[in-house]
Amino acid sequence: MQRTAVNPWNWSLGLGYNQAEIIEGAQRQVICAGQTAVDANGAPQHPGDMRAQIDLALDNLEAVLGQAGLGFGDVIRLGVFATDVDAALSHFDLLGQRFGAAHCAPPMTLLGVTRLAIPGLLFEIEATAAA
Repeated sequence: MQRTAVNPWNWSLGLGYNQAEIIEGAQRQVICAGQTAVDANGAPQHPGDMRAQIDLALDNLEAVLGQAGLGFGDVIRLGVFATDVDAALSHFDLLGQRFGAAHCAPPMTLLGVTRLAIPGLLFEIEATAAA
């Protein structure tokens, strides 16, 4: 798979994402449901702790991708939902650590929401990956 970044402006690069990417040569695509800070039984974890919830949501996303034979470097699009956008942004270094290590800056949308599906959850991340 070949990825070509499309950035008519460079401001998004400082936030860790490309405006768009041209994906060529991919033979397989995986669409991941939103991942949150839940344990293996679906029970919410880390009430009130945005950073810990982001970290666990990323762990869960990595597990889903891994089960599909992919990793963070294969992600071609992210959708992020947070009940407090400012709090989420203040912990986006966690995304930078995971995706930066994979040399990946997928196009991303961050939306503020009043709540997520399970009460107490603060952060959710969904991904599309290709290989």
